[in-house]
Amino acid sequence: MAFLQFFSIILLLFPLLSPTFICCSPVQDPELVVQEVNEKINNATMARRKLGYLSCGTGNPIDDCWRCDPNWEKNRQRLADCAIGFGKHAIGGRDGQIYVVTDSGDNDPVNPKPGTLRYAVIQKEPLWITFARDMVIKLKEELIMNSFKTIDGRGASVHIAGGPCITIQYVTNIIIHGINIHDCKRGGNAYVRDTPEHYGWRTVSDGDGVSIFGGSHVWVDHCSLSNCNDGLIDAIHGSTAITISNNYMTHHDKVMLLGHSDTYTRDKNMQVTIAFNHFGEGLVQRMPRCRQGYFHVVNNDYTHWEMYAIGGSASPTINSQGNRFLAPDGKFYKEVTKHEDAPVSEWKNWNWRSEGDLMLNGAFFTASGAGASSSYAKASSLSARPSSLVSSITAAAGALGCKKGSRC
Repeated sequence: MAFLQFFSIILLLFPLLSPTFICCSPVQDPELVVQEVNEKINNATMARRKLGYLSCGTGNPIDDCWRCDPNWEKNRQRLADCAIGFGKHAIGGRDGQIYVVTDSGDNDPVNPKPGTLRYAVIQKEPLWITFARDMVIKLKEELIMNSFKTIDGRGASVHIAGGPCITIQYVTNIIIHGINIHDCKRGGNAYVRDTPEHYGWRTVSDGDGVSIFGGSHVWVDHCSLSNCNDGLIDAIHGSTAITISNNYMTHHDKVMLLGHSDTYTRDKNMQVTIAFNHFGEGLVQRMPRCRQGYFHVVNNDYTHWEMYAIGGSASPTINSQGNRFLAPDGKFYKEVTKHEDAPVSEWKNWNWRSEGDLMLNGAFFTASGAGASSSYAKASSLSARPSSLVSSITAAAGALGCKKGSRC
């Protein structure tokens, strides 16, 4: 019985129950998220058995969806059906052709050469982008992505490093998977092409690893990120429907900013799932820092912070479930949370809760708010596994060393 319960929960989390996706569909009403999850409980197990899907038994619902397939390399686009959380409808280039990057160069951001990563990401049609071999790509300027693109690094060791990195600006349906993103620098004061027909002047960028600006339906999965100029992953200016999962983040100060400013009210509709990530050595703060929207922080492993792990301002709703928090040694910075830019009289009304989190080495979470069920419903994007399983669920976080012809 316990096994069947475990298996049913895993199957419930798979997104293949909604195989049809209509381009540019509106972001789901947040009030319906939990209702939708509950409705799937009775149908998920039977549907999965009919489809013949098998679990690898890792307990990680994303990985169990595709990693047990020894022919993953021939079925790459199946990955798009494995997303969970608020970004679960990010199909990327699932319905397009596979494009193979053969050239690691980036000599001309206005007129990129065929075969380069920049040439692929600006195209109008959906593309599933892969890599012919191991490569380090040092971008000359920001990589400005067009809609319906997947960057899939499986089967090669791909590094985007040493220059400006990835920008997802006013586009939709983006998947970034299996890439090493590090040592990102500022770019700008230059012309950069963003579609085959258009290029424009870019002002100075922040130097983020992944910058999501007014983007929607975005999924960043199994990437290794470290040591960038600003944030590792930032989402601002009305971005929403985002899942950040299975990533390994290290050696960075301001890790993740979700929300542009305390006065930018469009971010009230932001919905972000942060699941199964490993926040590792050398991290300082913002894992994440949230503003105004709804944030589900679920089954992550926090093994290092120097100031705090989860913070925010402007009354965000933060639902922390099933995480493992290992506080740093010493007397200071044991607190997981930081209520920023507000007096206690204000932040005590912000809805922040910890449910089923494992607190180690003196870690503690300062909850706040009345715990309104409707607010937490808006911030619930998937069912949490017990925090005791976090180590195994996140054991493979980061870019995977997948080899063709064998399970990844």
